[in-house]
Amino acid sequence: MVGSVNGLMLPIFLYINPYICYTRSEIILLTKEVLAIIDMIKERVLDLIHDPSYKPLKKDELAKVFVEHHEDKEEFFQMLDQMNEVGDLFINSRDKVASLETFDLKRGIYRGTKSRFGFLVSDQHEYEDIFIDGDSRKGAFNGDEVLVKITRPAYGNNKAEGIVVKILKRANQDLVGLFVGNGSFGFVIVDDKKFDMDIFIPKNYFSGAKNNDKVVCRVTEWPSEEGKKPEGKIIEVLGQRGERYVEIDSIVRAHGLVEGFNPKVINQVDNIPDHVLEEELEGREDFRDDLVYTIDGDDSKDFDDAISVDLLDNGNYRLGVHIADVTHYVTENSPLDREALKRATSVYLVDKVIPMLPKKLSNGICSLNPMVDRLSLSCIMEVEPKNGKVVKYDIAKSVIRSKARLTYHEVSEILENNDPELSVKYGDFLNSFKNAGDLAKILRKRRFKRGAIDFDFPESKIQLDGQGIPINIVPYERRTSNKLIEEFMLLANETIAEHYYWLKYPFVYRIHEEPDLEKILTLRNFVQARGYSMRIGRSEVRPSDLQDVLNKIEDKETKQAIGTIMLRSLKQAKYSPSCDGHFGLAAKYYCHFTSPIRRYPDLQIHRIIKENLDGRFNDKRRTHYEAILESVANQSSVQERKAVDAERDVDDYYKTVYMEDKIGQKFEGHISSITSFGIFVELENGIEGLIRLSSLEDMYEYVESTSVLVGQRTGRTFMLGQKVEVELVNVNVDAREIDFEMLEGGN
Repeated sequence: MVGSVNGLMLPIFLYINPYICYTRSEIILLTKEVLAIIDMIKERVLDLIHDPSYKPLKKDELAKVFVEHHEDKEEFFQMLDQMNEVGDLFINSRDKVASLETFDLKRGIYRGTKSRFGFLVSDQHEYEDIFIDGDSRKGAFNGDEVLVKITRPAYGNNKAEGIVVKILKRANQDLVGLFVGNGSFGFVIVDDKKFDMDIFIPKNYFSGAKNNDKVVCRVTEWPSEEGKKPEGKIIEVLGQRGERYVEIDSIVRAHGLVEGFNPKVINQVDNIPDHVLEEELEGREDFRDDLVYTIDGDDSKDFDDAISVDLLDNGNYRLGVHIADVTHYVTENSPLDREALKRATSVYLVDKVIPMLPKKLSNGICSLNPMVDRLSLSCIMEVEPKNGKVVKYDIAKSVIRSKARLTYHEVSEILENNDPELSVKYGDFLNSFKNAGDLAKILRKRRFKRGAIDFDFPESKIQLDGQGIPINIVPYERRTSNKLIEEFMLLANETIAEHYYWLKYPFVYRIHEEPDLEKILTLRNFVQARGYSMRIGRSEVRPSDLQDVLNKIEDKETKQAIGTIMLRSLKQAKYSPSCDGHFGLAAKYYCHFTSPIRRYPDLQIHRIIKENLDGRFNDKRRTHYEAILESVANQSSVQERKAVDAERDVDDYYKTVYMEDKIGQKFEGHISSITSFGIFVELENGIEGLIRLSSLEDMYEYVESTSVLVGQRTGRTFMLGQKVEVELVNVNVDAREIDFEMLEGGN
C-alpha cells in the first residue's frame, strides 16, 4: 500500500507478500527504507506545524494533506500519536495538532523538592525555571520529562507558574529505599527525598524483604490521580539499613550506576593482550627515548597522561602531552565501547572507583605505567616563553615508555622546597622539573591575563581506617605540581579543539556558555552589598569581570562565600558538538582530550583524530559522526552529573558518620549559604551543617537580593562569609543531615 507526499508515492507501512521468500538482508533493507520514509514524513509534518501561517488542524484534516489513500490513515494517525507521546508535537483534547509553542507548552525536566512543589527546568537553558505547585504536578516525580502549560507568566522577581499536562518519560522505574512491612502489605520509603511519596508494595511482591532492609523497588503502576501512591515490587534486597557497604551500595544504585561488567565485555577484554605487540608500532612516532613521565596522586592506579618538557636552543619550550591510546583497544560499537558510552565516566567514591573501563585496561594495557611500552596520542607543542603562545604543534599517533611514576607530593616538594632526598632520587629529572615549573607559571599568567576565572576553593579528603570508618577529614592541597599538570592539560585540550574546529570536522567540545545577564545583575547587587564594585558590560558579561571581583577580596571566608554565589550564577559546563567556547576558562576553543580512560568524550574524539591522521576520514565517516555526536555529548553530560551527585552523596554519608559521635562539641566555621529556612555553616574541614531559623531567639527576615538575615527585634544580621561559633546538636545519617545551633557571640 502506498500514500503520497507532494505527489511522491511512498509506502506507509511495510507490506511483505507471504508467497515470496525474502532473505534476512532483504527484509532489513526494506525495513530501513520504510523507516527512512516515515522519518521524512515526520520532518514534513514538523515543518508544516512550525510554519508561522499554520493554524491547528485536526488529525483527520492533517491526514488529507499527507495521505492519498484512505486505508493508510490509521498508520498516519499512529505516527502522529507516537510523535505526541514523545513530545515532538501536541494533540489537544479537541484532537487538534500543533507545535508545543502554538499551545504555549514548555518541555523540560520536573525537579521536585522535599516539599510537594517543584520546578520545570530546561537542560538547554531555553527558559527560566517555572514553578509547579503540588496540585499542578499531576503525578510527575523528580527527574521526569514533562510538558507544562504556563498558567501565570513571570512578573517582577516571581517565577512563571505552570501545570503539568503530559508526562513524556519517567526518570526512574527502579528506586532505592527503606522497606517497611506490616505482614499484609508494605511500603518503600525512597532514599531520594525529592521523591515525596512512599511506594505501596503488595505482600506477594516482598521478594523476601524484611523490615529495615534497603531494597531496589520497581514501580509497576504510576498514580493516575493526585494523592494516590505508586505501586511496585521488590526486585533486589541490598541488606540491612545502617551497614556501611549497604548504604554505599544504595547510593550507587540510586543514581543508576553499575559496578560490574557484563560477560560480553569481559570476553572482549580477555582477548586483549597485556603488552604492546611489535606490529602495533607501525606508523607511530617513537618517543620511547624521550624523558617522559607521569605525575598523579598517591593513590592513583590509572595513568592516562604523561608529559615531557624540554628547553629548545631558540629559547622556546617543547611540551609533549602524551595520552593513552584507548581506542586502539576499545573498538567502535564493540560491547566494550557500548558499555563505555553507557557509563560515560568513571566515578570516584571515597572508598572505591566505579570505572568506565575494566581494570585490565584502566590499570593495565591502557595505563601509562613506568618502564613499559604504551601506545599513545601525542600533542607536541612549541611554546614561546614571552607570552605563553603555542607557535608550532604536531599531533601524532605515538609510542612512549614512561621513565617514572611520580606523585604530586614528590614533585611539589622538589619545586617548592628543593627537597634534598628527592632531588637525589630524581636527579635525572631536575632540569625537566624546573622547565615544567617555569612553563606552567607562564601559561597560568597568560590564562588569567585573558580573563579566566580561578575558582580555587579548598577541598577536603575523607580518611578511612581499615574497617572503612571515617577517622579524619583533612584539607586537600592543590600544590605546584597539581597546577602544573592542570596547565599542560588545558593547553593540550585547547590546541586540539582549535585544530579540529578549523578543519571543520565533527567533534565533541567542552563548552561553558555565557551566564544569563539577569543572574549576573543579581550577583552584582549581592557583591555591592558587601562593599565591593563589579563592572559589567552593556551587552555581555566577561569572565575577567568576575575574576576582578575575586582579586579584590582579601578575606578568605568572604572570598569563598562570594565565589560560591558566583559559581551558582554560572551555567553548568557540558559537552556539545558545537564549539561555543568556555566562559570560565575564557577560551574560544576547548575540548576534553586528555583522559580517555575515565571520560567517553575524550575517547570519542581520539577516534576522530586517528581517522584524520590515518587518512581514513571521508564523507561516510563525516555523516556517521554528524549523526551520533549530539547523543554522545548529551549522554556524557547526563552521566557526568550523575557521577558528581553520587560522589557528593557518598561524601555526605561519610561526613555524617564522622560527626555522629561529636554531638555537644563546639566548632568554628563561616556562613556558606543563607536560605529562607536557615543558615548553612561550613567548618574548616569542609563539613556543612544547618542552623534552623526556628532555633534562633529572634524573628529573622530574609532579604533574598543580598542573602542577608536581619533580626526584627535585635537588628542582628547574618551574611555570607561571616565567622560564627556553633554547637553540634543533631546528626541524621539516614537523611545525611547535620544540625548546628548558634552560640552567643557567634557573629
